[in-house]
Amino acid sequence: MRQAFDIAVIGGGIAGASVASELASSGNHVVLLEMESQPGYHTTGRSAAVFAPSYGPAPIRALTRASEAFFQTPPDRFADHPLVTPRGALMIARDDQSESLENLVREVSDTLPVSVLDEAQLLEINPLLRRGYATAAMLDNSARDIDVNALHQGFLRRFKAEGGSIAVDAEVLALSHGSSGWHLDTRAGEFSAEIIVNAAGAWADQVGQMAGAERIGLVPKRRTIATIEAPGQIEFDHMPATIDVDEDFYLKPDAGKLLISPADETPSEPCDAQPEEIDIAICVDRIEKSFDLSVRRIENKWAGLRSFVSDKCPVAGYSQVAEGVYWLAGQGGYGIQSAPALARLAAAQILDKPVPQNIIDEGLDVADLAPGRFAADANQST
Repeated sequence: MRQAFDIAVIGGGIAGASVASELASSGNHVVLLEMESQPGYHTTGRSAAVFAPSYGPAPIRALTRASEAFFQTPPDRFADHPLVTPRGALMIARDDQSESLENLVREVSDTLPVSVLDEAQLLEINPLLRRGYATAAMLDNSARDIDVNALHQGFLRRFKAEGGSIAVDAEVLALSHGSSGWHLDTRAGEFSAEIIVNAAGAWADQVGQMAGAERIGLVPKRRTIATIEAPGQIEFDHMPATIDVDEDFYLKPDAGKLLISPADETPSEPCDAQPEEIDIAICVDRIEKSFDLSVRRIENKWAGLRSFVSDKCPVAGYSQVAEGVYWLAGQGGYGIQSAPALARLAAAQILDKPVPQNIIDEGLDVADLAPGRFAADANQST
């Protein structure tokens, strides 16, 4: 028997869970379809996210700033402990990266109280840095660690409390559109909905093709993360996340260990991503060259897929060619920190309501997220 809903959200990661929560709270009959046995198995469940308003392209930074109030004061009973804790972010630069650092400071200093540090100052903040490696840095004290699981589960609880339905093991096999809306054939049965929200993460372009939507050029990219033992002679719990200004690596304290990454972005087919030994080796090499550390053992390692379009900004908006299909994809590595605001923006557009003013006030132009921007690029190239 086909189950009928107003809106079907495809994908139970942070994008799907957050927008489904917003849509259900507006009184809509919503189903969340997750292909795995549990929501958030892929990218969301493998994210080591930081709330960093200085991180990402301008539209992401605007959405992140607009999400700050939610992280600081979530709705009642959303989570039983804080969603964010103080961390800070230290963007470090070698001599040959001075232009990158100057550009970053210029881009963010109007909206964030950042500080520019010399080598002596940054070594005081992070004594693990190898002397002579980095000569300057930008410190963003507004950056915080995010409890990704608490955020994701909070959205799912809120969704269910508002009457939303979750179907797991519900990979979408076929989509068809008729006079009564969309018919979704899944491994968990058949569903119908007037509107489809494509929040399928790395699989979003595949879902879009099933629906006859335009291609957005989505490219899933593998990101590798590992944990190593922290040196016992240094107090590092409150040390900021230390990130190469060109994003070639990062290091961050995490639950008594050091979390490290080569910040790789290796194109991949949508899959259950696993770490490659070459990426772990590259990570160790970059970390040992940058920090006064000798990595003797990798304690844990994993990988996830972060999906990007050409301009690295999210795609949020109705398809121009497939009726009733709303794109919510391409969040890349910024989907956790921008989720609260992006979900409210998406829900407003889906329901044909004004975009919340606090998002507009942060300087976001919604045209920068629209799927139609790729068609404009194609026309200009011809």
